[in-house]
Amino acid sequence: MNETRPSRLGRVLRRLAPIEPHETPAVVAAFCLFFCVMGGYFAVRPVRETVGTLLGRERVADLFVVTWVASLAIVPLYGVIVARFRRSIFLPWTYGTVALALALIGVALRGDGIDILVGQFFYVFISVLNLFLISMFWSFLLELFDSGQTKRLFGVIAAGGTAGALIGPLIADLSVAHIGNSGVLFVGASLFACAIAAQRVLLTIWHERSPAAVPAARERPIGGNPFSGFTLVLKSPYLLGIALFVVLLATVNTLLYFEQLRLVEAAFSDPTERTRVFARLDWIVQSLTILSQLFLTGRIAARFGVTALLTIVPLAMVFGFLSLAISGTFAVLAVVFVLRRACEYAFVRPGREMLYAPLTNEIKYKAKNVNDVPVYRGADALAAQVNNAVVSAGFGAAVVAMLGVGVAAAWSLVGWWLGRRFEANAASAAQPVTIRS
Repeated sequence: MNETRPSRLGRVLRRLAPIEPHETPAVVAAFCLFFCVMGGYFAVRPVRETVGTLLGRERVADLFVVTWVASLAIVPLYGVIVARFRRSIFLPWTYGTVALALALIGVALRGDGIDILVGQFFYVFISVLNLFLISMFWSFLLELFDSGQTKRLFGVIAAGGTAGALIGPLIADLSVAHIGNSGVLFVGASLFACAIAAQRVLLTIWHERSPAAVPAARERPIGGNPFSGFTLVLKSPYLLGIALFVVLLATVNTLLYFEQLRLVEAAFSDPTERTRVFARLDWIVQSLTILSQLFLTGRIAARFGVTALLTIVPLAMVFGFLSLAISGTFAVLAVVFVLRRACEYAFVRPGREMLYAPLTNEIKYKAKNVNDVPVYRGADALAAQVNNAVVSAGFGAAVVAMLGVGVAAAWSLVGWWLGRRFEANAASAAQPVTIRS
């Protein structure tokens, strides 16, 4: 990594983001890895949504609870893996396991009908997989890059995931009529297989960046109690603040999600057509997101700080929910849904990951996964039940939208507080520390 003159690729990347020449190989490898992970997930995500419409909204609300329980179970399991195995072993094996699982589910879902048990397993599997894999990806990158680099580089790296999240549903949109929902799952499995190779390259770069004696020490398992992630979160006001931010974010997303299921189910009767609609919404979102991540995220973070990234979307969602309360049509929902997701991927997600930059590796791998998976899915489950209760009581979509207004307003306040705390702690932290009150 002694390169002093930028390559042609490096010069191109410099025009898109403030990337130093020696950082180019790591950024490209991380970009490709995130492309494969997000491409694989978002290729199969429309199939999950179609399965959700076939299972019914009440059953899906119950599956949110099952997903939360599964996410609680996976955190200590992941803690055991992190404590006992080196990153160069468990990271690639994780992607291989996902690829195999998707291929097997694809075989099981062949045909015109749907097996309820297989459909329910697939729905829960994909819901847990999404947050877990993304959290794991960013945890590793937080080891690779320091706090200053995260502000400059995470935007363009996140664009790799967005590119994958664009290509994945675009493939599903164009191919599902020909290969069916099971064929789309095979496409997702193939992309996760490619992720194994990309992760290997990134691990090699990670080792080469350190002096000869350091990689072995860095590669050692983190150790510790597999349940310590929960303890770390409960002991730190800063981590509890991130947990509350995640709860409010998940609540906003879930309220919109169930409104989306309701309107798509009413407007489109054919399951294949529903998959195409969900896929089309996904690739439109990612088209908008990638432009923002390439040209705006890093620059906004560097100039205005993480606080801006964490408050833009919550404030916009206050007005989005007000629009839904006034006119709850599919067209209005589509606009709000697309803008919320595009801006969340471009601004909120990178900002949320940056919050962990000055913290220890144990927090990055254990406490972070507690907030990213069981906390998120627990909020999902609670919001789904609240949504069902409000609708069952006969209040309708307008009341749900007004509930969303209040949640989004609280979300913006928590984001502002976290951003201010991060900037203060990052300015004074020369080494990774555990942030306390």
